[in-house]
Amino acid sequence: MSMIRDLRAAVRPSFRPSLRKGHPYPGTAAAAGCPEAPSAVVDCAVYQDGRRSRDRLSPAAAVERVRSEGGFVWIGLHEPTEAEFAGIAREFDLHPLAVEDAVHAHQRPKLERYDDTLFTVFKTIHYVKHAELTATSEVVETGEVMCFTGRDFVITVRHGGHGSLRSLRHRLEDDPEQLVKGPSVVLHAIADQTVDGYIAVADAVQDDIDEVEIDVFSSAPGGGATRGGDAGRIYQLKREVLEFKRAVSPLLRPMQLLSERPMRMVDPEIQTYFRDVADHLARVNEQVVSFDDLLNSILQANLAQATVAQNEDMRKITAWAAIIAVPTMICGVYGMNFSYMPETEWRYGYPVVMAAIAGICLTMYRLFKRNGWL
Repeated sequence: MSMIRDLRAAVRPSFRPSLRKGHPYPGTAAAAGCPEAPSAVVDCAVYQDGRRSRDRLSPAAAVERVRSEGGFVWIGLHEPTEAEFAGIAREFDLHPLAVEDAVHAHQRPKLERYDDTLFTVFKTIHYVKHAELTATSEVVETGEVMCFTGRDFVITVRHGGHGSLRSLRHRLEDDPEQLVKGPSVVLHAIADQTVDGYIAVADAVQDDIDEVEIDVFSSAPGGGATRGGDAGRIYQLKREVLEFKRAVSPLLRPMQLLSERPMRMVDPEIQTYFRDVADHLARVNEQVVSFDDLLNSILQANLAQATVAQNEDMRKITAWAAIIAVPTMICGVYGMNFSYMPETEWRYGYPVVMAAIAGICLTMYRLFKRNGWL
């Protein structure tokens, strides 16, 4: 037993560092990018003269280096908790309100300035592919990217399963001439990637709207209008477009400010690039607004077709009811069983009555058919 206890005592400490709160498992992105960082840290790097330092540093060590040797630090986090973000917030003196927004997410796109720090919120949009659009299909999925931009740091906080910044980071690292201009280059790249994503999603949503429009206005085999395109699908598509609009429209003002108003944290050369992003965003916004208007028209057409179809059904029902009323009335009269009634004793009374019923019904049928009621 003493040997077993000694063995447990020797083995147990080797596992504690990996399992202790705030230390990532070996081999994870957090462990590779920033050994002493919390597990929410996806990457942590120092950039000097536009090039990434090969040293693996903690956020505290990274900020100490850039403030003594120049450059800037870029820290990327994915859905951090308050405890995981608290140390970084203290190290970079981030405003508590911005930190709260970054941790809890579900924010509108916006741009806020806290002393020498810009806090920007972007809504990322991902198109959900589907074989067929139904009344419950999810068309767009949203996420969020928050960006803290200072004189010598960029902190990105991502929420959601898409909108990864890994490829963006690699692309910037391949262009040190741009990266040497500082943190505002990263902010512009994130804005540009987000808006490019909007453009791609807008094209895909346009295809869905075209599909619904064709279905609503297509012709039935008999030449008449169909009952058209399931209103549930149209309503679902309107809800998804509205979610898309909530991501695009509020971002117009922040992009306008970044492109027009001089800011100490934004390089003047980079501000020119923001104008291009703002222009693309304005075009996407116009497209999304037109989607909403078009869907309103499609929905109204669908409801009008449903009303026309109901009127046609009512006319058919009315015509058949009128035809059936003739034999019902005649048979009802001769079914009263009075002793003294004309033609009750007549030999040809029954065939004459049946022939009269058939003739009247046939005449009414031809009249209704000619008028388009049947």
